[in-house]
Amino acid sequence: MPLEEGDPLSPGGRQVNGEVSGVPPLLGMGEPSLRGTTAPGGSRTDVMAEGWELGPALGDGDVTPGGAPQRAQQPEEALMTELSELVQKVVKSSSWWERHGTDISILACSFLLLPAGFLCLRSAQAIPFLAGVLTLGVVHHTLTVKGSHLASHNALTESKSWSKVWAIFFIELCSAFTVEQATYNHVKIHHGYTNVIGLGDSSTWKLPFLNRYVYMFIAPLAVPILTPLVALDLLRNVEWKAALRTLCCMFLGFYCHYWLLLHVSGFQSPWSALLCMLVTRSLLAHPYIHVNIFQHIGLPMFAADRKPKRIHLMSLGVLNLPRNPLLDWSFGHSLISCHVEHHLFPSLSDNMCLKIKPIVSQYLKQKKLPYNEDTYSSRLWLFLQRYEELMVHAPPITELVGIQ
Repeated sequence: MPLEEGDPLSPGGRQVNGEVSGVPPLLGMGEPSLRGTTAPGGSRTDVMAEGWELGPALGDGDVTPGGAPQRAQQPEEALMTELSELVQKVVKSSSWWERHGTDISILACSFLLLPAGFLCLRSAQAIPFLAGVLTLGVVHHTLTVKGSHLASHNALTESKSWSKVWAIFFIELCSAFTVEQATYNHVKIHHGYTNVIGLGDSSTWKLPFLNRYVYMFIAPLAVPILTPLVALDLLRNVEWKAALRTLCCMFLGFYCHYWLLLHVSGFQSPWSALLCMLVTRSLLAHPYIHVNIFQHIGLPMFAADRKPKRIHLMSLGVLNLPRNPLLDWSFGHSLISCHVEHHLFPSLSDNMCLKIKPIVSQYLKQKKLPYNEDTYSSRLWLFLQRYEELMVHAPPITELVGIQ
């Protein structure tokens, strides 16, 4: 599933300079309040969100509910402009390898591991077979989460044409989702309106009819099944040509995986091959779901007409988790330890988010702005303790005096 934007350049409950203690996507599956809209159709919401997508040039235009960009020289905008200039200097001084090459190499290495994974599944011995399952599971999530996320933000290449190609490949062929809806819901809505209730508040990840243990530990296993079903439902909101392209890519992606399991890995029955597909595609589904809720839900939430300026919105409503070798590789730094940096500058690659992390964290702390960080285990315990409050009931709107 394409993960869990807007941009001038581009998550522990410990808040360095705020009052949140112990509290908080990847691409979302679509905001419920906007599922009836057409992604590329130029609706009012689309126009509102468009102002956030500024690319690596690094502006700091905020957008009001009326849709008009506001670039008056207010203190909050001056802060974002100053931070953007600092980051821009780092980006300009970085090589192509730092901007794109490192992440492309990780994706390329994942492709090269595919033959080994499928061949390991031929073994009748437990250790090689499990190694094959682990390899294919990690590769699948690297391509579908990291690859799709970078592609949705055009962070893999500076070529618009190739960006479109990679978006179709990673999001539709590998992840079984539609590019238009994935980009709209994640880039335009989630990033444009991070933690704004009714828009980018991560509410699509909430299933209030499930209890905490089912949601946190059992429901993630259904992600490989739910993802294409949600994608099929969202195809109603795109043009027929895009829908047909998505259907072809989804079928090709599933069939290739199924065919390789039968003819390369040597599975004897369709059901055993399908079961292996489910296991490998859900291998990292638990951290995938957890990361999507840990890094936003539980942090300050805002009304659309009373949200703070961009730099405050992102510093208040986004949280970084610690570095983790497996998740860094499979999901990318921008979804784990550099989520704050990613929300401030979403067009940057994972490696560049990691590179600018010291600058962003130092700047926010220097300006007495929140820089939220917490551990995975701490967040998990928090959500188990406060599941009803955070995931079932509607979150309260935060009133920030003196910021807006």
